[in-house]
Amino acid sequence: MEKLMNKMRNLDANPKVNEEFSSRTISGGIITLVSSIFMLLLFFSELRLYLHSVTETKLTVDTLRGERLRINFDIIFPALPCSILSLDAMDISGEQHLDIKHDIFKKRIDTNGKVIDLRRDGIGAPKIDKPLQRHGGRLEHNETYCGSCYGAQASDEECCNSCEDVREAYRKKGWSMSDPDSIDQCKREGFLQRIKDEEGEGCNIYGFLDVNKVAGNFHFAPGKSFQQSNMHVHDLLAFQKDSFNVSHRINKLAYGDYFPGVVNPLDGYVTFLISSLVRNTFYVGLSSSLSIMLICSVRWTQKTPSGMYQYFLKVVPTVYTDVSEHRIQSNQFSVTEHFKGAEVGQLQTLPGVFFFYELSPIKVTFTEEHVSFFHFLTNVCAIVGGVFTVSGILDSFIYHGQQAIRKKMEIGKLI
Repeated sequence: MEKLMNKMRNLDANPKVNEEFSSRTISGGIITLVSSIFMLLLFFSELRLYLHSVTETKLTVDTLRGERLRINFDIIFPALPCSILSLDAMDISGEQHLDIKHDIFKKRIDTNGKVIDLRRDGIGAPKIDKPLQRHGGRLEHNETYCGSCYGAQASDEECCNSCEDVREAYRKKGWSMSDPDSIDQCKREGFLQRIKDEEGEGCNIYGFLDVNKVAGNFHFAPGKSFQQSNMHVHDLLAFQKDSFNVSHRINKLAYGDYFPGVVNPLDGYVTFLISSLVRNTFYVGLSSSLSIMLICSVRWTQKTPSGMYQYFLKVVPTVYTDVSEHRIQSNQFSVTEHFKGAEVGQLQTLPGVFFFYELSPIKVTFTEEHVSFFHFLTNVCAIVGGVFTVSGILDSFIYHGQQAIRKKMEIGKLI
């Protein structure tokens, strides 16, 4: 048994020094105190990393197809009434959504930013109870009312019982409404008077779009939009206005759901445009196969034209997975802004706010995970051993330096 104990004693890698042969110094005490404090700081730092999750980032090629893209927005137009503001969306696949009303809300706001009214649908007025009869005639006994579409009806059975119905029929035909007072429904509903009453108001439009996951654009512009001769058309003649102020504030613009750490660069972005629109015909090229035209009368009234705010966005698909393995499919984006104006005498641009987006083929994956306990234990051991080793080397260097200086002083060889 004694031999076994002697063998175990010989395996000791840390031989002990007798206290009779050891000495304690002031410098050693200072180094020990400083190294202990430094060791505690490193320990708590490592403990904080262990208790909190870390996010791992990985880049992969986006191979998913057939997905939908959700665009959430909240934009304020302080000088553009809700009655003349429309929203359109289109993409490179040829799909178009004109004068979008579903999942869209509009708030009428005054000059102080206070909400006047909230409307879910788009522009237009409530239907009147007793509008004029078919082609200006009278109803016969037991005959159902059917308002005239003024030649824009697709069939004899189609009815236009309100001003909005007539405007929609005109839109489908690709016609512009130059004089609303000549339309009985619009005159009786006070269409132009309502436009004048809303003069000076603003509009807060918010909601979301569900579009194809391909490159495209959506835009906010005055006037009702329709398709005519393979061209996207905005008709402003019905409003009989000479200027349109498209100043705007982007409260929110996000492609997909929120996830921790996401930064949407356009949130809170404000632009001001105090200029007027020259009434003319406007063409705006969106792509090689698609353009926009704004129908107005040929009459120059202002020297300073308004313009088009263009935002070019690069959308990056993003997947965020938290520690509970909950996946959030979302997107990030970068943006470049461009303002397009025009000089008097040239072809003018459509006033409005346009968002052109492209999808990146690279997908970013964020994964939250906790550090393993063994990794934490390894780092703690490395901290303790490393600090003790460095402090020991430093203490030994200072101690032997002091001894060498003392010996030279004793024999008079210090100088």
